[in-house]
Parts: sequence; structure tokens; C-alpha cells
Amino acid sequence: MIRFERIEFLYLLLLIPVLLVLYFIAYYSSKRNFKKFAAYELKGFLFPLESWFRKGLKFAIWIFAFGMLIIALAGPQVGSKLKEVQKRGREIVIALDVSNSMLSEDIKPNRLEMAKQSLNRMLNEMEDDKVGLIVFAGDAYTQIPITNDYGAARLFLNSVSTEIVSKQGTAIASAIELASRSFSPESADGNSGGGKSRAIIIITDGENHEGDAIAAAKEAAEKGIVIHSIGLGSPEGVPIPTFPGSREFRRDKDGNVVVSRLDETILKQISSITKGYYVRAGKNTAGLQQLMQKINEMETEEYTTKVFAEYIERFQFFVGIALILLLVEFLVMQKKSLWLKKFKIFE
Repeated sequence: MIRFERIEFLYLLLLIPVLLVLYFIAYYSSKRNFKKFAAYELKGFLFPLESWFRKGLKFAIWIFAFGMLIIALAGPQVGSKLKEVQKRGREIVIALDVSNSMLSEDIKPNRLEMAKQSLNRMLNEMEDDKVGLIVFAGDAYTQIPITNDYGAARLFLNSVSTEIVSKQGTAIASAIELASRSFSPESADGNSGGGKSRAIIIITDGENHEGDAIAAAKEAAEKGIVIHSIGLGSPEGVPIPTFPGSREFRRDKDGNVVVSRLDETILKQISSITKGYYVRAGKNTAGLQQLMQKINEMETEEYTTKVFAEYIERFQFFVGIALILLLVEFLVMQKKSLWLKKFKIFE
């Protein structure tokens, strides 16, 4: 595992494109100024030792060396030893609806993107809780198993789209059943809290098309699993774009525009059965903040995880590369050498 002790220094890398822009501005400015006095084709004759290629090469080498020094300043470290540590937290499985109706834009930019943005903010607030992610449409699929690796969770979450499932629909029952099986076995052990630290968060527009979601919720309740739900969209309904941002809308087999409406009734029932919490997303928030308050009130349980306990500094590697590059930059002459010209080096 690689980490940076002073990651804020990496923001200095943003100076590199600025320096590149300034270099090209200087290059074209010099070229334009020369044309005021003579045809540019005569430059080689008037200044036989001048070489923009050499200047560009020296600048490119210097830029790479500058980048290496910035990375070295950030303190790159490599994990060298794992150790087991005890933590206390909860297990949360997120079931995210990725059916085509989630592209509806009654919530900006659309229902799915709002849900993803809110989930990313939720992950930023988590510390010792475990999280899993499943997606569902006509069926449910595991996107990431239960884990406390929030970086991996964000990576998988950002890749979610309506195109990752082959079967369309909204199978809330399948999502609940898969989520109930996604918790770690030890979390259901009666000796570790009897599952009171487990919760499912369903994020959907609630238009259930397959299976018996109420029956699935009752089974989850028997296992001590709490189901919170977030309703996305408006009960009045809006048309579904053919793709994100499109002004063309999906139509049924008769040519009528398909309208997606939020079905709050079933989501309220599911949450009520499991003593969970239902919230309807607003135009600017998906309601996860209210749910996190409820989740923070849940019991925690102890679990064992492995973390890197020792790190080896690796800044020397980048400093070494930078020094070599600076040495090469120093050896590359800015102007052509009459002695080397016959060898056509750096022409």
C-alpha cells in the first residue's frame, strides 16, 4: 500500500500545466517578434547556433524533475507490515437502484447522480463502519462486498451507471434478499450483538416491478436487520430521458412517453416493518444526512481487521530521479555546438 505523509504538497503539481502554458506563450511570442524583423525561414541563417529543440528538451527535463521533487516532498511511503487491530462499528449495505427510471431529472442532475454524490459524502463521514454496495434493476448484483476500504467503495460507486445491468425493472425484493446475505457471518452471531449493528439503505424511486418486497422485508426483520429507505423523485412523475441529458424520452410499445413516479407507499412499509426510517429526497439532497443520524444511534460491534502498521519512506527514489534529470538538463547545451554539429546531436 502506498500513501503520502504530506499529501497536500501534491497540489503543487497543478503548477506544471501553468508552466507549460507560459512556456508556449513565450515560444510563440518570440516567434512573432522575430517575424517583425525578418522572415522566420531566415532564422537558421541569422542565428545558426540557436535551437528551440534544445530549449524545449531542457525545459521538458526540468519539468519532469520538478514533478519528481514535488512527489518527494509529499512523503511517499510504502506499507511494509500488517497487523490485526480491533475496531467497533456497524455494517451497512447500500442497495442502489440503477434502473432507467433513475435517469429522470426531477432531481438535478438526475436521480442516480444525486444518489451517487450523496453516497460519496456519506463515505467521507464514515470511520470504522463497514460498507457494502449492491445495485439492482430487474435483478440485484453485488458491486462491492462488505468492507472498510472506503477508497475501493468510492471507486466502484463512481463506476455505477444504468448500463451495468442487463435486465431492466425495479426488483426491490431481490435487492433486500441479496443485501441480507451480504453481511459478514460474524455480524449475525448472537454473541456479537445478534445483528443489531446491521442496516440496509435502499435508494430507489420505489416503482417495484418484480417480487414481493414486503415479504423480503419481513424476513430481514426476523434477522434483526433494519432497512432504511430513500425515495428519489416526485409522485407526480416525469418522463425518462433515453440517456443522461437527452431531450428525447423513452416510450412504451404504443409510442406513449413513459412517466416515472415515486412510489412512497412501498418504501414506507418496508422501513416500518424493520423499524427503519424513510426519507424522501429533496431537490438538493438525497436525505442521507438524516439517515446517518439514525445509523449513528445503532449499536456497534467489535471486529478484527488488518492495517499497515509500518511504512518505509520512499522519497529517496524520487529525489534520485530528480537529481539525475537535473544533471542531464545541465549537460544538454542550450545552443548548438560547432564541434558537435557535424555529429547532428540534438539537431
